[in-house]
Amino acid sequence: MSIWEYANPKKFNETTAPLVPWLFGAACLCLVVGLVWGFFGTPDAERFESTVKIIYLHVPSAMMAINAWAMMLVASLIWLIRRHHVSALAARAAAPVGLTMTLIALLTGAIWGQPMWGTWWAWDPRLTSFLILFLFYLGYMALWEAIDDPDTAADLTSVLCMVGSVFAILSRYAVNFWNQGLHQGASLSLDAEENVADVFWVPLLVCIAGFVLLFLALVLMRTRTEIAARRIRALEARARAVEARA
Repeated sequence: MSIWEYANPKKFNETTAPLVPWLFGAACLCLVVGLVWGFFGTPDAERFESTVKIIYLHVPSAMMAINAWAMMLVASLIWLIRRHHVSALAARAAAPVGLTMTLIALLTGAIWGQPMWGTWWAWDPRLTSFLILFLFYLGYMALWEAIDDPDTAADLTSVLCMVGSVFAILSRYAVNFWNQGLHQGASLSLDAEENVADVFWVPLLVCIAGFVLLFLALVLMRTRTEIAARRIRALEARARAVEARA
């Protein structure tokens, strides 16, 4: 069986239909367990105002904001090379989800930064690159809506996605590029010395799993919706053409 079989909209819908509810259920379970564990089962549980708890929302959302754009890049490249419509529609479907993740990361970062840095916002390299990534998400979605021809829109948004990938990379590695930034190093790293303590690390991993599963569920659901919308537009165009000939 080839992976390209799933580029067929019918095959894609048949395969993903039973997966979506299971992914949503697993995501809800992980998020409930991870957030309750992190907020009430860690050493700072008695200090509800502790800013350390923000990592259970901030870190997963920041990771998914970047990874969502990476997924859009891969899907866009598949569209440009193979011209599979499902890949273009999957990239389009992922954009609002990635935008939401980026917004959550920016807001939770501001909530964490105010007591830690004394300001809601600082022109830190990672914060600035994340803000630019947020604007790229907006621009990507606006470009899809601005162009009537879906193939032309897919071509132009794919190019935009490749350009925006530079800022996705900067968002991930800005701390390494510019050591003078206010933002601290990675909370999760292959280097054990850079990781947060295990008591925070384990529930954080559960939250990350929940965000990943939620992202997958939302993207699959939205891709199915985009496929249906494309089919409806095609039928409407065919009906108008028949009326024009009549």
